[in-house]
Amino acid sequence: MTKFIGRKRELQLLEDAYQAQEHTFIPIYGRRRVGKSELIKHFIRDKNAIYFLGKQAPARLQIREFMRNAASALDQPLLEKTSVNDWQGAISLTVSQIRAEDSLIIVMDEFQWTVEASPELPSVLQALIDQGWGDKGKVFLILCGSYIGFMEKRVLGEKSPLFGRRSGQIFLKPFSYLEAAEFHPDWSVTDKAKVYFICGGIPYYLRFFSSSQSVDTNICTNFLNEFSALAREPEFLLREELKELKKYFGILTALASGAVSNRQIAQVTGIEEKSLFYYLNTLIELGYIARHHPLSGKKINKRQVRYKLDDPLLRFWFRFIYPNGSAIYQMDEKNAFLNLISPQLDSYFGQCFENLCREALARIYLREGLTCSHEIGEYWDKNMQVDVVGIRRDGVVDIGECKWGKVASIPKLIQELKAKIAAFPNPENYTVHGLLFLRSPMQLPAESRIKLWTLEQLYGELW
Repeated sequence: MTKFIGRKRELQLLEDAYQAQEHTFIPIYGRRRVGKSELIKHFIRDKNAIYFLGKQAPARLQIREFMRNAASALDQPLLEKTSVNDWQGAISLTVSQIRAEDSLIIVMDEFQWTVEASPELPSVLQALIDQGWGDKGKVFLILCGSYIGFMEKRVLGEKSPLFGRRSGQIFLKPFSYLEAAEFHPDWSVTDKAKVYFICGGIPYYLRFFSSSQSVDTNICTNFLNEFSALAREPEFLLREELKELKKYFGILTALASGAVSNRQIAQVTGIEEKSLFYYLNTLIELGYIARHHPLSGKKINKRQVRYKLDDPLLRFWFRFIYPNGSAIYQMDEKNAFLNLISPQLDSYFGQCFENLCREALARIYLREGLTCSHEIGEYWDKNMQVDVVGIRRDGVVDIGECKWGKVASIPKLIQELKAKIAAFPNPENYTVHGLLFLRSPMQLPAESRIKLWTLEQLYGELW
């Protein structure tokens, strides 16, 4: 049996809701593959629960499957044979089977697909909640969805029939870099970081990387073998959720190759700028890309907004696999890796390291006992790029430089960082501190007043 990793806070919230004396309703949402279903199944494994997975199918077929699942879960075979034509009747009849002293968990996973076939379902559930589920036993309703925009609007939003009726909610995020490291506890911190750069904190992807093989071999096995699960994972993932795939593939390829603005993306894809908003917003709602702005304490200038591919696996796949598809399958796995991926991989990891350092800065603040609010991001203008910026409301700004590769000269690196500190816009006149994030340990001059964090420290001291 596969070991269940992490999610302690989420499991505790679900357990507390289950132990409550009243009916409860918890929506769980987050991007696909993040582990929502695995979390739910782990939670209900020893409880009285009906698990129903929504799908793109007619309403009547879905209702019939729900009744079949209910009959099995409640050991009431007659439920499956009962003719029910709507969700009101199906759920009411199911709940009527439990005794007053019993508890029942009803899970509706991939809720967006069920609602697509039955738009009335949120209103049906609202009525059942408001009526106390017919004064039967205690009901714990879990609605789970992968389409973030749908869940925020149709389940959590003010215009939803279900608004104001939840007992709590779980927006399930990918694992942090430290949590992701638990999947490969015996690897070096460099290898843990590399697999995080490729898979992110997505448990489904992390499990494909074998601890008994090197990262390079895992890349060959999982991406360069056309029969492996991850070789075409992004294609299957996007095909399931999107139409007009050519346009989305063009946008994601453009982002992976370095395009960041509307104009740049339009130039690469041939899609008109005014049409891009719809496609970009859809990818944002799915949790695959994000808008970023330069962090300086100044008011956000919309013209400076950049789009970035936030999903690590999509970023890796659209950077190395998709553009080289024809060439990859003309070579064996080893040669494809050596010729098409390896020469650019360290530079690619360097960009990913910046994301990890920004994530780590939040943990550094936690370790230091910082209690004030803060923002973490990056800064850019036409003259410079700052990898890490932390603006703290205690009057401090942290400016950080990240180096994954070999550092030729520490004095030169310190000089470059100090030049960026001097040029950084500081409208509140905060005190500015310098940070260096390096993969390998190096000695800094004591008089530099620069704080050094190595990769070993980011993994070892911030847990």
